[in-house]
Amino acid sequence: MAKKDVETIKAESGGLRSSLAEELANSDRFFSGAAEKILKFHGVYQQEDRDARKQDRTADHHQFMIRTRLPGGQLTPEQYIAHDDLASNYGNNTLRITTRQDFQFHGVLKGDLRETLRELNHALVSTLGACGDIVRNVMACPAPTADPQRRAVQDFSFELTRALYPRTNAYHQIWVDGEAMIDEQVVEDPLYGKTYLPRKFKIAIAYAGDNCVDVYTNDVGLVAIFDAESKLKGFNLLAGGGMGMTHNNDATFARLGDEIGFITPEQVVETVKAIVTIHRDFGDRENRKHARLKYILEDHGVEWFRAELENRVGFKLQPFEPLPLFQVEDHLGWHEQGDGCWFIGIPVENGRVVDRGNYRLRTGLRAIIEQFDLPVRLTAQQNILLTNIHPDDRGAVDAALAKYGILTIEDITPVRRRALACTALPTCGLAITEAERVLPGVIDQLEDVLDELDIADSGITIRMTGCPNGCSRPYVAEIAFVGRSLDKYTVFLGGNPAGTRLAKPFLDLVHINDLVPTLRPLLAHYRDERRADESFGDFALRIGFDDLRTRIGGWQAEDLASD
Repeated sequence: MAKKDVETIKAESGGLRSSLAEELANSDRFFSGAAEKILKFHGVYQQEDRDARKQDRTADHHQFMIRTRLPGGQLTPEQYIAHDDLASNYGNNTLRITTRQDFQFHGVLKGDLRETLRELNHALVSTLGACGDIVRNVMACPAPTADPQRRAVQDFSFELTRALYPRTNAYHQIWVDGEAMIDEQVVEDPLYGKTYLPRKFKIAIAYAGDNCVDVYTNDVGLVAIFDAESKLKGFNLLAGGGMGMTHNNDATFARLGDEIGFITPEQVVETVKAIVTIHRDFGDRENRKHARLKYILEDHGVEWFRAELENRVGFKLQPFEPLPLFQVEDHLGWHEQGDGCWFIGIPVENGRVVDRGNYRLRTGLRAIIEQFDLPVRLTAQQNILLTNIHPDDRGAVDAALAKYGILTIEDITPVRRRALACTALPTCGLAITEAERVLPGVIDQLEDVLDELDIADSGITIRMTGCPNGCSRPYVAEIAFVGRSLDKYTVFLGGNPAGTRLAKPFLDLVHINDLVPTLRPLLAHYRDERRADESFGDFALRIGFDDLRTRIGGWQAEDLASD
C-alpha cells in the first residue's frame, strides 16, 4: 500500500484519533508511521536513542519525548513537583526547559505514555498542541509583576491558548479515560478543519523594549504598548517570522516578522484567530518545507496580507506604533515583583534540569520550591524563575542554592549566560550532529579566549543547533553554529543582541575543534577595532565578511559560505 502523505493522515485521523488507542494496547515498542504523525499533535514525539542504536543495531531503542504546554511558562508549585515526579517515574531523571517556555521529558517508554499524560492531566497540565500542525505553546514575558496592566499582557497567553485550542475529545478518551472509543459524531474543528494547519504555528507576546521571547522569530508577535499613564493601549502586530531552513535549499530561509499594524486589547483574539485561518487557507499543503506562514508573507507581500486580514476581521488595522529599541532582559538574579515579594532567576545551562556531582540543580530546585511553596516560570532562554519569595526568606533561599551547588548569575560569565543550544543528539531524529552536549565545552574554550584577550565581559550571544531547523533560534544570534554534517557546522555571524536582525552564513563545514580557534582572530580584531558600546554582531557587519575572512588563515575558497 502506498505511503500516505501527512495531509491525508490528518484528514483521516477522526479528530486526532488515528489508531493511537489500538496501538497503545499492542506489544510493539513503537507506533506505525501514520499514528506517529498524529501522536505529535498530542505532544509526543517518537524517537530512538541513537547512541544505543550505534552500539547495538539488533535491539529496539524506541523511546518518546513528551512536551507539556505551559502558556507563558507559568506553573504552580504543585505542577512543578508533578513534572519532577514524572521525570523520575517515567523519564530519564531530567527535565528540559525548551526555548518555548515549556518542559520536555525524555526517555519515556511506550508502555508509560498513558500514565505520564494522565498524571499531567491530574496536575491540570496538557500536552495537546505542544507539537504538531497546530498553534504551539503561546509565549509571553515571564517576569512576575504586581502591575495589573502588565499582568493583563501576560494573561493573553492563556486567553489565546483557550481560543486556539483544538476541539477534540480524542485527547481525554485516549490518555485520560483510557478507552479505545470511536466517536461517530466527530465534529470538524471549527478553527482548524479536518486537516488542521499546513505546519506549526508559533505566537509570542513581548513588552515594548524587552525582547526576551524573540518576538520577531514567531509566526505572530504581539508587542504591548503602554500610554503615558502606563495603561495598556494595545499591541503592535508582527507576522511571518520563523527560523527553520534546509541546507542547500535557497527556497527555505529564516525570516523575521513583518510589521503589520496596531490593534487594541479587545481585538487581539479575533485578529490572531484570523491570521491562523489565513495560514490554514493559503499555506502550502503540497510542500511542507514551504508551508510556514512566513512563506505566505514572502510570496504575497505585506500589503496583500494586511488586506486579507482586515477583510477577515472586518476592521482596519491602525498604523504600527513607534517602538523603543529592544533589549533582551533574561530576568536572572534577584528582582522585586512590586507586591512586596521577590523573584530570582536561576541560569539552567541549555535548559537541562539535572543533578551532576555537586551540582544538584534538580534536587535543589525541588527542595526550595517545596519548602517555600514557590510558583515557577520558565523563560525563553531556557532558565527558571522562582517567584513570590517573601523578603524574609531571601537569605534562606540563597543558602539553599549554595547548599545544592546551584550556580547563579554571579557564578557564570556573560557569554555563558546568553548561550543556547537545542537538544540534538542522541534523541532528536532530525539532528545531524551535536549541540546540547558539546556547547558547554565550546563555551569553556571561548571563555579562555575572551579572558586571554581581556574582553571577558563581552556578552556575545552564541547559539548552537544540531541541524538547520533552528530550534534554539540561532539565526538571530551574533554567532551561531548550525549543524551541517557530523562534527561540522556552518558558522553564522551578524545577528544582534536584541534579536531583531538575522545573522548571515560566514564559514561552512567548520569542525567543532576549529570553531573557537577560527573565531579567535576575529575576537582579537573586535577587541582592537570595536567602537564604543559596539556589539560583536554590529562589528562583524560593519567590517564586512570578506574583510573578516582575510583575517582567518587556512581556509580555502570552496570551504567558505557565501553571503
